[in-house]
Formats: sequence, structure tokens, C-alpha cells
Amino acid sequence: MSKEFEIAREFEVDASPEQVWEAITTGTGGWLWPSEFEPREGGAGPFGSTIVNWDPPNRFTVRSEDVGFPTQSLNQLDHTIEPRDEGRSAWVRYVHSGIFTDDWDNQYDGASRHTDFYLHTLREYVTHFAGRPVAFATFNGPEASTAADAFAAVGRALGLADDTAEGARVQARGPEGRPLDVVVDFRNPYFIGLRTDHALIRFFGRNHWGAPVGISVHDFAPDADAKRNELAWQDWLNGVFGA
Repeated sequence: MSKEFEIAREFEVDASPEQVWEAITTGTGGWLWPSEFEPREGGAGPFGSTIVNWDPPNRFTVRSEDVGFPTQSLNQLDHTIEPRDEGRSAWVRYVHSGIFTDDWDNQYDGASRHTDFYLHTLREYVTHFAGRPVAFATFNGPEASTAADAFAAVGRALGLADDTAEGARVQARGPEGRPLDVVVDFRNPYFIGLRTDHALIRFFGRNHWGAPVGISVHDFAPDADAKRNELAWQDWLNGVFGA
């Protein structure tokens, strides 16, 4: 049965409204995935969406009435940005709304938890890497990564102890066992976020919602290579699950 939903979040971030605006309209590859928006009201956005509000750097709304997924028929993302501390920081209200057409509770739980992780990654991006060119890669694990305990295996493969919490500086195990000096900037049973001096590496426990575990790499290094990152981390992820 079709049912409306709304997911609303508010937060402050140590970045100017202009930096936040740029991140959500032209710099999406730095924290989400690359998207292009025609910069005007009525302009085109990804997935057949239309820009409803284009008021830089204050209000941005994009809406799609045919999202292309059988479990959803309407999707809208609305961002309100206000200056704080004489424009040196920003307050943001984010509202994701629409209609789920199937498996409402599971869809809503997944969307709500992903929202917290994506908005955290947005704050990490504008705080540490705003405006820098990015090489973006994203991919999924094998079928075995849909198992109920799959995401716990990811944490172990990274070398994270069960009690390694957000904010910890640790040495993680990357592709081919390469040590990585990282900050664990986000961690809960569903997601892990690692930040290096040049990258944001995100791990998605989508097995909780019946999908494979996923990884996204946002690499800001001068010599960043998206395909190289994808091949290396895909091999690492396949190795976690014996594929």
C-alpha cells in the first residue's frame, strides 16, 4: 500500500552557507554521488527530477514524481540554509519526503538511517575537503554480503575492535593488507566512516535491508584514480566474503 513519508533533520556545520550550497548543488561527488542540476527553478536534475526552489545560498528543493523504482513513486529533497556566526557557519534543515509504495517500514528505516550517514558525510566534506576535486567510486559486495552478520565481518576485516568508537584514530587494514592511518568518523551497526588525510571511505551495511554491503570512496588526493580505487576495494570486499 502506498504511504507518504517524511524524514527531517537539522544541524549546524562549521562552513559558510555558500560552501554548503556548493556541496549540495555542484559538489555532490564529495559526499554523496556525482549529480548535475540545471541551475534554475524548473531546471532538470538527476533521475528525471525538477528543481522546485533555486535560491542560492538559501533554499534548494528538487522533486521527482517518477523516481524509476518500483518501491517509490514520489521523492523530494528540500534544503534550507541560514547563516550563523556572521556567515562563518551555517544552520541547515533537510527534509526528505515522498511516497513509498511497498514494504514501507523497511524502506523508511533504510532511508532514515542512510540520511544520518549521508548528512554526516556532508559535514565531513565541507569541514575537511570543501571545493577540492574528487575521484568517486562506489560498488557492492558479492551475494554473500547480504547475510545477516555480513557487516560485522567488514569491521573485523578493517581491523576495528568491537569497542572502536567514533573519533578514534587507528590503523585500519586496507586493500592487500595495506595499513591506513584513519579517523573513525562514523560508526554504528549499520555504517562505518573512515577519514584519511585525502579521502572519505564509507561502508554501508545494506545487508540489514536485504541488499549487499556497499563501499563508496571519495578520494581528494592530487593523483586520485577512481577506477584504481574501485578495483582495489572491490577486491578487498570480495575477499572479506570469500568471493
